[in-house]
Amino acid sequence: MTVTIFHNPKCSTSRKALELLQEKGVQPTVVEYLKTGWDAATLDRLAEQTGGGLAGLLRKREPRTAELLESGASEDVIRAAMIADPVLVERPIVQSTKGARIGRPVENILHIL
Repeated sequence: MTVTIFHNPKCSTSRKALELLQEKGVQPTVVEYLKTGWDAATLDRLAEQTGGGLAGLLRKREPRTAELLESGASEDVIRAAMIADPVLVERPIVQSTKGARIGRPVENILHIL
């Protein structure tokens, strides 16, 4: 099974998710999205697979997230904001052939292994 983790190594939850995958014998492809950035196709695919739309991928602790949600921003505006500022995307996100999950709590990722 192919597994990808969209990872921020500075985030303890993201590190815990990576450790959990490795404990389960999974060697995921690690994408450090703060370095690589996001593209529209990947964000759209993850939004669909997690089931929460693009707004569901927003990192709630970021002040800009509240602005986007309170203003009723369209999917296009949210997507553009995420591409311009990758930190707006929640972490970690794990994707497999069974779908994608946000790893908060980290045990969420077990559903797609």
